[in-house]
Amino acid sequence: MFGVFPDEITNQIIEGISNFQVNQQNLFESEQKALDWAKRQTFLPFANMMTVGALLGIDSCPIEGFYIDKIEKLLAEENLLEDGHLAVSAMVAFGYRANEPTFPRGRKDMKDIVHWIN
Repeated sequence: MFGVFPDEITNQIIEGISNFQVNQQNLFESEQKALDWAKRQTFLPFANMMTVGALLGIDSCPIEGFYIDKIEKLLAEENLLEDGHLAVSAMVAFGYRANEPTFPRGRKDMKDIVHWIN
């Protein structure tokens, strides 16, 4: 499965993932619980994509507030949901801003945004 690991290690990895999903997170109690967890996982690659976009000068915005039924219908018509095996959880928009912001930019002092707990 993982290609570079011996079968024994691959089996341990699969067992660990299964234990996490089934016993620690109870992800398979219901389809909704599994889908909710998968939706939260969506934001992990979003963070990487948005960071790289920012490094390239591309703005981005994660989006959860959209008409999911309309989006899924559109994607299904394009055969992009693998016959119902995939679902939409969130979206991210990328683009170039039309105008530079007019508000002053700058960083706040660390003491104004971070509270250290000892």
